[in-house]
Parts: sequence; structure tokens; C-alpha cells
Amino acid sequence: MAALIALLVGGCADSGGGDGGGAALEPVDINAMPRDRVRDGGTLRWPIEELPTQWNSSHVNGANVPATAVLGGLMPGGITTDERANVTEDRNYVLSARITSTRPRQVVTYRLNPKARWSNGRQIDWTDYEAQWKALRGNDEAYQVASNSGYERVGSVRRGRDDLEVVVTFAQPFGEWQSVFAGLYPKEVNGDPERFNTAYVNRIPITSGPFKLEEIDETAQTVTVVRDPKWWGPPAKLDRIVYRALSPDAAINAFVSGEIDLTDVGPNPSNYKRVQGVPGGAVRSAAGPDYRHFTMNGTSPVLSDVNVRRAIAMAVNRDAITRADLVGLDWPTRTMGNHYFVNTQEGYRDNAGDVGGFDPARARQTLDRAGWRPGPGGVRAKGGRRLEVRFVIPTGVATSRQEAELAQAMLRDVGVALDIRAVPEGDFFDKYVIPGNYDIAPFSWVGTPFPIASSKSLYAMPVKDAKGDLQVQQNYARVGSPQIDRLMEDAQGQLDKGRAREMLNQADRLVWEEVHSLVLYQRPAITATRSNLANYGSFGFKSTLYQDIGFAR
Repeated sequence: MAALIALLVGGCADSGGGDGGGAALEPVDINAMPRDRVRDGGTLRWPIEELPTQWNSSHVNGANVPATAVLGGLMPGGITTDERANVTEDRNYVLSARITSTRPRQVVTYRLNPKARWSNGRQIDWTDYEAQWKALRGNDEAYQVASNSGYERVGSVRRGRDDLEVVVTFAQPFGEWQSVFAGLYPKEVNGDPERFNTAYVNRIPITSGPFKLEEIDETAQTVTVVRDPKWWGPPAKLDRIVYRALSPDAAINAFVSGEIDLTDVGPNPSNYKRVQGVPGGAVRSAAGPDYRHFTMNGTSPVLSDVNVRRAIAMAVNRDAITRADLVGLDWPTRTMGNHYFVNTQEGYRDNAGDVGGFDPARARQTLDRAGWRPGPGGVRAKGGRRLEVRFVIPTGVATSRQEAELAQAMLRDVGVALDIRAVPEGDFFDKYVIPGNYDIAPFSWVGTPFPIASSKSLYAMPVKDAKGDLQVQQNYARVGSPQIDRLMEDAQGQLDKGRAREMLNQADRLVWEEVHSLVLYQRPAITATRSNLANYGSFGFKSTLYQDIGFAR
């Protein structure tokens, strides 16, 4: 499953800094209740940061948090995870999935639930798996995929003893095999690149979940889903969910005024304080798989020089930004030093090294050696060009603005002019980050239980297609190396998890040396909800079971 872009308000931090205190956090905080204690009916009002246009989560423009929030109740998933990231089959779709052979090739056999159907009435069968593999394996550049991680290692997908048995043979061993087919789209979409790219633009034509689409209202900026009576699993407790596009700040205001039933708070102290005092509200906090960072565009004119990227990284005080972002929250302030594992995840190691250390004097020396000399107004220049970088932020995200202003002051101290450019929130990714129209951009990545599969598309070296266009997948920094790719490939092939983690840490040291991005901190999952909302809150690694969400009796 691809990593997902998260336009979120915040994130945790220590690259020399100590523990800033804070209570020990639970891995999940969702006001868990058995279904018999949750009443039937009701409407849940749920904010999303923007109204997506692409609803195919496998598409390069569809792997984002707002789309995922909506699609979670509409589309099938083959797995569920608990709060410790342990993976099991989602038996609503897959009755069993296991490795049935390792020699001469790794073989995984799936047994599908015979009750599982698409909204067009067709039974979910092995041909859906075959079509998804062919679409996502990376052989056809016409498919604009977010990531081919895992699928490129599959050698064949074939029918087993009947249409409900899927036999997947891997051409290369793959330790995180459960990440493949963790989500599924119908063959009607995956079977043709034109349909893959366009069929889910501004619509969701085929679904398979406890909810079905009622309406996408572009004028009102809402998406409404309703209970699907054809769903074969435990029926959804809610009658409907209304998703409404709101900026993070607007969502906080709407929650306080009673217009919505939940909102992401993020590590924003003022918002945290505001939601704590809401009558009938509750704040739910947990350690999550997400992290805050600055991505650097390695193909921009100024940042194409790794020495400039390195100098900027050393000029930014990550500890100070972390403390500023998290002050006032009951959360430890430890800077994160890894691109693959968050602080609380098994395998975590701080690999930031010199690049992640705050050292303005060394940053100045590095810029001197790169030929950037102090100029008028204290801004360095080279060949008549000022050392100015565009720091693009989305409007309405207070944390991004604060980070930009702090970084601006820090970089000014070493002779770098930071031009803060606030852009419409709905355009931030589509018009700036994804096409590379920026120098530095702050946002959060949402992790998964699969550190290799979810991160490979972020750090794989971009390559040019037959037309000469750079295919970046989700590597928006647009830098990498064959050595990083090789280590990730080798880690993917390891069935020994300990060895795979070691390889990822080796790759991480190289990612830091490339100055691909400046990791800040593990992002606390803080969610405000109505106090009687059951089975929703801060999930950490745990899967969201949409059919169980509802209001307490």
C-alpha cells in the first residue's frame, strides 16, 4: 500500500534534545465499544482537508488523506491491523491468505469470501487481482501509478481451484507480501490505463463496502455516503456520513460551534486548548505512524546542488521547530532521525548524523565552498544569482506558517533568503508539490505497518519514461541513488524481518546524505470527537472499521 500524503497540522522531536515530558501515550484511543452498545442510525459529520478530484487511490494523484478517509468505507481491503501493527485478513473479503510455498518461488494463496461483491453485482474474484497486478507492476507507463511497490516483484497471478482462489507467485521473495492487494479496485478500472487514470475522476462508479456513494457535491464541497443494504458483513451502524471540505483551522471552528462531529487536532497547542473545553467533546490521543518533515526539491535550480541542501539542513534547528510545534501538548518532544521508522516503531534508529545536527557555522562553511558568497543585505549570491528558496505552504495551516517563519529566521542567519509563498490549500499538492513547483515544502507522511512497501515510492530514484518525462512516483524530492534502490530492493526480498530492518537503516543513512528531506518528528495523533462517538478517534496503526463507528446508546 502506498504511503499517503497528509496535509496535517503538526507532528513529536530529539537530535540532541532530551525528553520534553508528557504522559505515556496509548497505541490507540478510539472510545472502543462492542456493536451492541452502539445505536443504529444517525449521521456523522466528518471534515476533510479538501475535496479530491481523483478517487483512485492507486493513481499518483489519488494517494492522499482526504480520499482515503472517504474510500475507507466504500472500497475493499484485504487486511486489517491491530494497534501493534499485527496484520490479519479482513474476512469480509479474504477468508485466508498464507504462504503455501517458498521453493522454487514464494507462493501466496488467497481464499476469497464468496459473499463479497462489487456494487455492479459482480462477485469479487481472481480476475480482479490479476488486473490490479498488471496495472500496478510498472510494465505499462500509461498507468499513472502512485507506487508499484510489491507488485513489481510478482511473477504471476492465476486462478486456483476455482474463481475464488487466487494463486500469487512472486518472481522475487517479498517479506511484506501482505501489503500487496491490501486494497483492491475492480478489473473494470484496472484493466485499461485510460479507465485507470480517469474513471474515478470526480466520481466513484464502483464500490464494495459497508457504505455506498450517495453524492459528490462540488458546489457545497461535500461527499455523502450512506449505508449499503447489499453489504454482506455486519451492517453499518450509521445511516450516513457527510464529508465536508474544510481547512484545518476552519474544521476546529466548526467542531467548537457544533457543526461537525470530529476533527484532527494535530500538534497545534491553541487548537488543542480550544477543543478541550468544548461541551460534549472529548480529545483522544495516541502514538501514530505519521511524521512531519520538510521535503527539498532536488531538481530546483538552487537545491540541485547537494551541498546547498546540506547547508540548509544544518542551518535548521529541528529541535527548536519541534518544541515550537508541540509546546502546550502532553507529548514528548523528541526529534525523529529516520525516514522509514517512527520513534516508537520496532527498527527505529537515529541516522540523521551531521546533516540532521544544528550547526550554522558549518552551514556557512559549506555554502562558502559551494561558491555562494555573502552579498547585499546579507543574502549570498553566486554568478549574479541570489541564494533565495521558495518555501511553499498551504493557507489555513497554522503549523506550516509557524515552521516557515522559524526556518526563515534560521536561514537568514547563514545568508539564505527564504521566500514564504502561501498557496490555496486545495492547490498545494496538485499544483505545487507533485509537479515540483517549489524548493521546500512542509507536510506530513502517513505511515503504514509496512515500512518498506509504504516508503519505497518516496525514496526510489526517479527515472525518465519513453517520452523523457521524469517518473517520480511519490519521490517529490526527485533525488535518490542506485545504492538506496538496491538496499530497498534487498530489504523487500528478506523474509527475515530483523535483516530487512537493518537494510532499511543502511538505506536511511544514504537518504540523509542525499538530503532528500529533513525529518522533524513523529506526529501525535490527536483527534477531537463528540464524547458519545464510539469506535473512532486516534487509531495509531489500527485499522478503522467503518461499519462499527456510531453513537453510543
